[in-house]
Amino acid sequence: MLQNNKLLVRPIQEVDIPLLVKWLSNPNLLEFYEGRDKHFSYEKVYKKFLGRSDNVIRCIVEFEQNEVGYIQFYKLDNETKVNFGYKNNDLIFGLDQFIGEVECWNQGIGRRLIQSMTTYLIEHHNADVIVMDPQKRNFRAVKCYEKCHFSKVKELPQHEFHEGEYRDCYLMEFKV
Repeated sequence: MLQNNKLLVRPIQEVDIPLLVKWLSNPNLLEFYEGRDKHFSYEKVYKKFLGRSDNVIRCIVEFEQNEVGYIQFYKLDNETKVNFGYKNNDLIFGLDQFIGEVECWNQGIGRRLIQSMTTYLIEHHNADVIVMDPQKRNFRAVKCYEKCHFSKVKELPQHEFHEGEYRDCYLMEFKV
């Protein structure tokens, strides 16, 4: 799907489920993705990542031929566009991702992934805007996205239910 130097983004496959179970069992990762109160079994991962028919494209991220993370992208529906303050005629994609291999954190892989995926969505899907909604307290992710030229456009109070409470997020965008 997307290959950029040492980075490969490919569609998720059933063989990837044990890897996702491993990543989604790490409390350090779950602190900002899904929540440390979530427990992911093989069946739950299958249902959430493979057993759905929606407009989300789910992928595994490889770096130097090693699986290191997960990314998904999707067109925003009209209701979400309006809620975020966009016009219905804008072609807007959302991104969600994580680097699952903790030893790969702070190595620039996330930045390379976001930059590559942004370019891919613009060049291959004609995206007008790309958005993400990280939790405000996820300083590492917010800093990474800012390095990739995403801007904080608004605060989203109590936007995400996470670990038993609603968390504040930012709406961050990259505009073409």
